[in-house]
Amino acid sequence: MAKLALSRDQSVEADQMRSRFGALIAALALASAAGVSAAAPPEPATVTLTLKDHRFTPSDFSVPAGQRVRIVLINQDLATEEFDSHDLRTEQLVTPKGKVSFFIGPLKPGEYSFMGEFHAATAQGKVTVGEGR
Repeated sequence: MAKLALSRDQSVEADQMRSRFGALIAALALASAAGVSAAAPPEPATVTLTLKDHRFTPSDFSVPAGQRVRIVLINQDLATEEFDSHDLRTEQLVTPKGKVSFFIGPLKPGEYSFMGEFHAATAQGKVTVGEGR
């Protein structure tokens, strides 16, 4: 490998360039790490509902305001049911012994009712939305 002879000024300049390049790499690594954590959305809360004997369990649950919430509905009955809520603006069909997952919210504080459309007399519930963050 051939060596180049550098003047003192060129040597100082080369050291400064290496130092600046190192600082730039460190800054990019920090920005990248910060960007990854800032870009990752928070995981939504999950509520699992079980439908058995045409009743939801739990039939009453709470979630924080202003957040999306994943609902996992497991139907243990031998009949199809439809999770229905005008308040939550959603309808989700779940087959016998089936499972469905869907999102509600983000919601404002308050109470939101839901029911099983095919067994409305027994399949009823309520979501209470708290103040949240």
